[in-house]
Amino acid sequence: MNPLLAKLQPYPFERLKHLFSSVTPNPALKPISLGIGEPKHATPTFIQDALKAAVATGLSAYPATAGEPALRKACTAWLHTRYQLTLDPATQVLPVNGSREALFALTQTVIDPTRPGATVVSPNPFYQIYEGAALLSGATPYYVPSDPARNFANDWDSVPAEVWARTQLLFVCSPGNPTGAVMPLSEWEKLFALSDQHGFVIASDECYSEIYFREEAPLSGLEAAHQLGRTDFKRLIAFTSLSKRSNVPGLRSGFVAGDAAIIKQFLLYRTYHGSAMSPVVQTASVAAWGDEAHVVDNRNQYRTKFAQVTPVLAEVLDVKLPDASFYLWAGVPAGWQGDDAAFAKALYEAESVTVLPGSYLARDFNGSNPGQGRIRMALVAETAECLEAAERIAHFVRAHPAKMDPGSSPG
Repeated sequence: MNPLLAKLQPYPFERLKHLFSSVTPNPALKPISLGIGEPKHATPTFIQDALKAAVATGLSAYPATAGEPALRKACTAWLHTRYQLTLDPATQVLPVNGSREALFALTQTVIDPTRPGATVVSPNPFYQIYEGAALLSGATPYYVPSDPARNFANDWDSVPAEVWARTQLLFVCSPGNPTGAVMPLSEWEKLFALSDQHGFVIASDECYSEIYFREEAPLSGLEAAHQLGRTDFKRLIAFTSLSKRSNVPGLRSGFVAGDAAIIKQFLLYRTYHGSAMSPVVQTASVAAWGDEAHVVDNRNQYRTKFAQVTPVLAEVLDVKLPDASFYLWAGVPAGWQGDDAAFAKALYEAESVTVLPGSYLARDFNGSNPGQGRIRMALVAETAECLEAAERIAHFVRAHPAKMDPGSSPG
């Protein structure tokens, strides 16, 4: 077996399952999960109709790995509508089976493990695929903490020059998971300068770009590059997905865009990897990328939900409305001594509400875990259910402002 598999950490949800294995949630309350970031709003009917109509003719031939021209044109048309960017559909975009698959595969394409000290720089906390992709490529991850005092911006200045010198790939997530923070142009300018100096590729994960709470839409890495005169998008690949934007996580559809030279090599890798998108999914994707009305409606649903839920939780937790995404990144009460796992476990037992311990989404690195003492709540269900969960959490915190002794009942 591949010895690199032994380096993989248990996925956060496996750790959560183990954490909850010794307790029984309150049987008097309906279970509510805020643990997994899986969109629960209804899939638009027109996307379902496009998918159904394509079945009649879309299953009789092997799809091309590069995707149909109609889909690539739909992707570049969306980039023009959203960011006023003009990209070549033949060379600068590539359909992918969701951003998760593509993030992993691009890492295998980019990393040269024969170079001494091959390094992948990742935010901390982070989407766990970044770490797994780095490890299985033969690289070593280097984790960059987020700073609560700066709206959870990553402390890129904390990375030593010798680490940047051996870095081959940098993962950026904006809007961030789990913090919801959006990177400003000044941060992009700093990272582009470092990429120019050291030659590493930037993978910009933008799957939450269409769920935001400010009037100004989140800045894309491609958009930032264009504003800074980097119109060839050198060493930059952006990842975009329909899952959150259009409430189709089961469709497994997105695209990558950016540096044509990297796209060419990525296509070569994917041709052998066997990751062509089904023609049926391509047809539904064309329909989804071509419509913005459902995206506005989806965003308004989240805005309404967060406006109702956040104040309830802010009364008892260190939490505020994020820039974007559908998560709340909350600090547990000081009386819990930073034990986010104990808080999540006791909350589950007392109130049948699942939240994800923040320390499970981060790594102990350079003496600290930037997720410790925080919890991630995914407000993906309907507003009434999320509001009920918030009220249960508030009730729990008021009843248990401090960490309980092990073995005591939270009831």
